[in-house]
Amino acid sequence: MSGVLTMILAGGEGTRLAPLTGVRAKPAVPFGGNYRIIDFVLNNFVNSDLLQIFVITQFKSHSLMKHLSRAWRVTGLTNRFIDPIPAQMQTGKHWYLGTADAIYQNLHLIHGLDPEHVCVFGGDHIYKMDVRQMLDYHRHKQAVLTVAAIPVPVEQAHEFGVIEVDADGKMIGFEEKPKTNPKTIPGRPGFVLASMGNYIFEAKTLVSVLEEDAKQADSKHDFGHNIIPKLYPAGEVYVYDFSSNSIRGESERSSGYWRDVGTIDSYYDANMDLISVEPPFDLYNKYWPLRGYTPPVPPAKFVHDEANRTGQAISSMVASGCIVSGSIVYQSILGFNVHVHSHSYIEKCVLMGNNDIGRGCRIRRAIIDKDVKIAPGTIIGEDPVLDKQRFHVSASGVIVIPKGAMIGFD
Repeated sequence: MSGVLTMILAGGEGTRLAPLTGVRAKPAVPFGGNYRIIDFVLNNFVNSDLLQIFVITQFKSHSLMKHLSRAWRVTGLTNRFIDPIPAQMQTGKHWYLGTADAIYQNLHLIHGLDPEHVCVFGGDHIYKMDVRQMLDYHRHKQAVLTVAAIPVPVEQAHEFGVIEVDADGKMIGFEEKPKTNPKTIPGRPGFVLASMGNYIFEAKTLVSVLEEDAKQADSKHDFGHNIIPKLYPAGEVYVYDFSSNSIRGESERSSGYWRDVGTIDSYYDANMDLISVEPPFDLYNKYWPLRGYTPPVPPAKFVHDEANRTGQAISSMVASGCIVSGSIVYQSILGFNVHVHSHSYIEKCVLMGNNDIGRGCRIRRAIIDKDVKIAPGTIIGEDPVLDKQRFHVSASGVIVIPKGAMIGFD
């Protein structure tokens, strides 16, 4: 679709997702066995046939850039691209000061293509969206800005921009991350209408408001704190109901599924969603293919079938290159090239890939980052006191083992 440029903000530190973000940006964190978090927003735009995309990076970007170069190369197609854009200090000797400044420092990209509309989306959420439907709504309303929104429980309001709308969908109020007394949805006192951080701007309006914001010394240069509050009282700012987005092949249970995987617990829960019998987020919809990078590895293998030594995975997802050897994997996700040796038991775990789990291990409710090796006989997830002494443990008790760790070896 001509006249539409997309800029995906993928430079966040993701400090709440530490230690998974110790060596990589949040959008580069592996997810669901085969993917990185960034893949989901990119699939949304590719499946929506919107293929003029800049990915704005900043913190710890090497892993992300490497993934983009492997999984998201677009060649030989006129005016179609997915280009990573590293922070370059285009407007002075400082990195991006906020989400709005990240786009401001790259206004030359907008000027170069002269689009009619600019989509500014986050790169760190798990969801499916036909972006064309939001774009049609934006055009129908003749909006200068359209903000995608979903209901969230009122106790989570402090994490989001909270929106008020009139009967026509026009924004009439906005408060970024309110600490007290957030405005709830009329008739639904337990919920607020929250911004998803996904915006469609009229290009001329976006350029103008960013240039004005850049001159304000006291600005946070942030879309939520500064740009939306500036625009909605003076212009045609509308709110798009994400739950109205319809994708062929999706069931009713998946309607409105959107997860901000910004904490260890939310990340873990979103992974566990994938392996339920009727998952609220379906990886298998043939009408909405989910692309990522698949390394050149052989199919997964399950070996040994003897008494007390049978290689099996139950209610799990197992990626290519894995070997489940005389062990049991239960309600877990295994990324590429995981070897689980005999007599081990893995339960409700997320293994990101290139992992070696020694013989006779028992591991429960753990996230194991890439390149981790665990010595034979290691037990994780059965002694909370000991686990907290050895590992990072989330508020709900999920254990996180960082990239490259060697566990149980003297």
